Amino acid sequence: MKQGDIWYVTFGPDKMGEATGGTARSTRTFKNEVDAKLFAMQILAKGWSANAGTLNPHQPKQVVGPSQIERWADPGLGG
Repeated sequence: MKQGDIWYVTFGPDKMGEATGGTARSTRTFKNEVDAKLFAMQILAKGWSANAGTLNPHQPKQVVGPSQIERWADPGLGG
């Protein structure tokens, strides 16, 4: 995590082949919500799943689950 990062996006393919033995997920951190949203849109465009939120100790704490991520990230959907 870089100094000053406030937001995170955790992402990965919905399903991976059996040869890999499971689902690999990664997390990337961002200094602001706009950058996190732009990155989340790129992940969703790949057909992958994602969730996002604020890093501790940032207040107020925000968590965006996989069922809400598209609406949060896309300004055209009210995000």
